[in-house]
Amino acid sequence: MQPVLSIKNVAKSYGPIQALKGVSFDVPEGSVFGVLGPNGSGKTTLLGIVLDVLLANSGTFTWFDNMPHDVARRQIGSLLETPNFYHYLSAFNNLEITAAIRGKGVDDRDRVLKQVGLFERKDSKFQSFSLGMKQRLAIGAALLGGPKVLVLDEPTNGLDPAGIAEIRELIRTLNKEGITIIIASHLLDEIEKVCTHVAILKKGDLLLSGPVDEVLVSEDQVEVRAGDMVALQDALQTMSGVKRIRLNDNTLQLACDANTGTVQVNEFCISKGITLSHLLLRKKSLESKFIELTN
Repeated sequence: MQPVLSIKNVAKSYGPIQALKGVSFDVPEGSVFGVLGPNGSGKTTLLGIVLDVLLANSGTFTWFDNMPHDVARRQIGSLLETPNFYHYLSAFNNLEITAAIRGKGVDDRDRVLKQVGLFERKDSKFQSFSLGMKQRLAIGAALLGGPKVLVLDEPTNGLDPAGIAEIRELIRTLNKEGITIIIASHLLDEIEKVCTHVAILKKGDLLLSGPVDEVLVSEDQVEVRAGDMVALQDALQTMSGVKRIRLNDNTLQLACDANTGTVQVNEFCISKGITLSHLLLRKKSLESKFIELTN
C-alpha cells in the first residue's frame, strides 16, 4: 500500500531540548494512524513539522509520493487547535468565515455539515452546541475543500464520555468514506479503539510503529521459581518459546510467544530435571505494556 506520508529521520530541537530524535515511519493510504505518547513526547511537534508549521532541524518528509508541499497541503485538512468560532453565529456562518480565511470550501459547507452530523443544526448558534458538537464542527472546518488526509491533534481532549464517543464514531465514518486520518493522542484507549496503525513516541524517540494489532499486543507473562534459580534461568534461556526473561523479587518473569504457556514451561523444566516451586500465568493488560514502554 502506497504511503500518503513518509517521514525519514526527522529531528527537532528547542535549544538544548531534543523534541524529536531522528523519527522515521510511513503512514499507509486509507489508514487511521495514531501517533501515541505521553505529554512531552514530541507528537504535536511532529504534526507541526509535517504540516509546514514548524521547521525540522534535519530529516525529510514527503506527502503523496513526493508531491510538492504547496500542492499537497491543499489535499490535507488539519485541526491542531480548536478554531475560534463566534458564539453568536450559526454553524453555517462560522464555516463561511473559516472558508474565507482559508480561501477554499465556501460552497462546501452543506456537504461537510452532513459529514459531521450537524446539517440539521446548521442554523443553530455555536453557543448552543454541546462540547462534542463543537468539536465535530471544528472537524467539519478541517474538511472544507474535500481533503484526502485529515490530521487531528488530541481530538477528544476535554470532552465528556458522550463527546468522546461522538468523535470516535465520526473518525470511523470519515475513514470508511476514504479519508486517511492521522491522530496524535496520549490516550491508549483512543488509539486502540479507532486506529489501524500506530507509532509510539517517548521523549522524541520512536519506540515502535506498525499495525495496531501487531504493536499493541498484550503479552501474558509466566512466573516461575525453583530451589536453584541459577539453574532454572540457565535452562529457560535455551527454551525456544521464551522471548525474554526478567528476574524480579526472586521470581523469573517470562515473556513467551503465543504457543508457549504454563504447560509448556512446566514440561520443559521437568525434562531438564527441574521441579518448579511456583508457576503462574499473569495476564498483562495493554495499559501496563504502554506504561512499561513509556516510563
